[in-house]
Amino acid sequence: MPLNYTLGAMSIETTVPLAVFHDQRADLHDTGPGHPERPERLPAVVSAARAYCRHLHHPSQTGWDSQIRVLEAVRAVHAASYIDRLQHSCAAHKNYIDVPDSAICPDSFEAAVASAACGLAAAEAVAVTKSARHAFVAMRPPGHHCEHNRSMGFCLFNNVAVAACRLLTTPGIERVAIVDFDVHHGNGTQHLFDARDDVLYISTHQHPATMYPGTGYGHETGTPGTAGAGHTLNIPLDPGTGEAEALVAYAGPITERLDAYRPHILLVSAGFDADRRDPLANLRWDSSTFERITRLLTEVADRHCEGRIVSFLEGGYDLHALAEGVTAHLGVLAEG
Repeated sequence: MPLNYTLGAMSIETTVPLAVFHDQRADLHDTGPGHPERPERLPAVVSAARAYCRHLHHPSQTGWDSQIRVLEAVRAVHAASYIDRLQHSCAAHKNYIDVPDSAICPDSFEAAVASAACGLAAAEAVAVTKSARHAFVAMRPPGHHCEHNRSMGFCLFNNVAVAACRLLTTPGIERVAIVDFDVHHGNGTQHLFDARDDVLYISTHQHPATMYPGTGYGHETGTPGTAGAGHTLNIPLDPGTGEAEALVAYAGPITERLDAYRPHILLVSAGFDADRRDPLANLRWDSSTFERITRLLTEVADRHCEGRIVSFLEGGYDLHALAEGVTAHLGVLAEG
């Protein structure tokens, strides 16, 4: 069923508490039968979003409908050789790129561009036109595992990293914080910024000794001897960890680190696979956990970022858990 988008460019006179960005080209990314990161994920997300946003926003509303313009932003994060290789692999009808988990089809490159475009449009709406206080990017494929020059873990472009780099060219945005609550560590995001001090990366995830991709130990705090030293905070969680332990981390060291850093905008890698029902992990969160974490993050954003938050869909593979988690997350963001 066709989705309805808000027509016309958003403006500061029509500021909304929450804008949800989506592009139907995400549906073109066919990962094949049995793959966890499947097209059916997005209807669950879009249905949840419609409880708070009557219309979905399209990247063309902020001028991000040009593939040339989007790829220029993507090249600030990913090697040109990787971008070309991804495009050629899709055109050659290959089944995956780099690792079998990263399944592709002929239209996957277009879907990846659309996903990055939605992230860029959402960031612009919040930080440049200020037409939305919060934004959520309801897109796939996800991004936080993608490295500078290779795909990993279902991810083709690192959408949150692309948006972060673009935001750092915006007047008044000198420090970006990325908080990643996906159950898997965002290795790509960490590695892309671990020598920089203009991005603070914080991640909670199931302990890397028990979970893909095997990175995100507590001692990984940024590249020693570079500006990025001390600008990464990883909090691994043992299998079986529930809401109480998660909230201790978010209300304690995570909030403290964010308050000390004083970011100008907060980006969120919002994976909902820490839910107890998710088939790929072993944490025991539920929708109330995502709600309470989101509330803590909005409090930080209100103190330091003029409330500005852009959230990017990452993982979440049980459809009911995904819908409930997104509903809880957006319910807080929609409060304004």
